Amino acid sequence: MPICLITGANRGIGLELARAYARAGTTVIATARRPADATALAALAAEHPSLTVLPLDVADAASIAALAAAIQGRPVDLLIANAGVIGPRGGIDDPANTAALWAEVMAVNVTGVYLTVRAVLPGLRAAKAAKVAILSSRMASSKVASGSSYLYRASKAAAANIGANLAVEMKPAGIAVGIYHPGWVKTDMGGAGADIAPAASAAGLVQRFTHLSLATTGVFEDYAGASIAF
Repeated sequence: MPICLITGANRGIGLELARAYARAGTTVIATARRPADATALAALAAEHPSLTVLPLDVADAASIAALAAAIQGRPVDLLIANAGVIGPRGGIDDPANTAALWAEVMAVNVTGVYLTVRAVLPGLRAAKAAKVAILSSRMASSKVASGSSYLYRASKAAAANIGANLAVEMKPAGIAVGIYHPGWVKTDMGGAGADIAPAASAAGLVQRFTHLSLATTGVFEDYAGASIAF
């Protein structure tokens, strides 16, 4: 049975992805920074014994090392690097854009992606035709720059760049890497005025991940399959 590991699965898109894969019969390793507070994820795990919840703070090296130890020896067919934060939405004059927040957002959205992939790499190498899906954003593209939300835009652009380079480096090992925009989703991050529900985004993303292969590795597209320029 294939194994899917999802970071940031306690709410929003991550939770819906965990639900979709669990319902499909996939063995799911769903991570949350504080599993004790992830009540919806706990309920999903109770409903689907094939889903395991593990703690993971992608901004904490010790937490990432603990995850690597917990999954040691298990093949991972699909890693979904979903965990992320948004940071202040203001422009250049926004006093909320502090150095401390820049460091925090980059630690989660960029360094966290890189270190998580590296921690899970033995499992990816042990699987056949493994895949890595990195959740970025259309806002990462310099082609659609409109100002504001600097921390989010910059961090998601860096995450997309990591994905593009991983696609090149990992292709000889038979591991495909894709970068994805989930859409503007009605989550805590996207807000109530967003375009689509988390379940619709997750359904589209699952289709995109299914189509990911070595022939398409390095792709940057949205949940509906539309290509996005870097």
